[in-house]
Amino acid sequence: MQRVLATALVCTALHLTVPASAGAQNRRTPPPASPEGGVSPGELQNLFDAYALMQAEETLQLNESQYPQFLTRLKALQAVRRRAQADRARIVQQLRRLVQRSGQSGQARDEIVEQIRALREADARAAADVAAASDSLDEILDPVQQAKLRIFEEQMERRKLELLIRARQAARGRAAR
Repeated sequence: MQRVLATALVCTALHLTVPASAGAQNRRTPPPASPEGGVSPGELQNLFDAYALMQAEETLQLNESQYPQFLTRLKALQAVRRRAQADRARIVQQLRRLVQRSGQSGQARDEIVEQIRALREADARAAADVAAASDSLDEILDPVQQAKLRIFEEQMERRKLELLIRARQAARGRAAR
């Protein structure tokens, strides 16, 4: 079943149509395309998260009683990380706008100081939220699984960066034509 799901995710990401299995009643529709004609960054992140979940289950050798809790808690951790990243990006964007229009006015300086304070608070809150979500996940894993999860997460981050680099190189290649 995992292999079928992995294949479906890859095919969806590549915009290939996968015929429904003989016992399936409905066909899944592919995710809506981004305005550029590909998969949107949010959809790609969701696909990557689903792929990571499947790979984590296999890597950690979760038993049947661990899996449902692991699924819920890993998704919660992913959501916390995503929310923290979005909050940080929003504050940094606001800082960028303030700096671009700031000049040396006192009001702009005050707004910049306030946004820097907000950024520090968001970073501290994010660190605490991620630590709490990680602790919750660790509660259902034995120490070896916890170590494997840390190694796995690092590998997945590297893979994600490699995929981004390849995608950018491919986009540059298409633009150069």
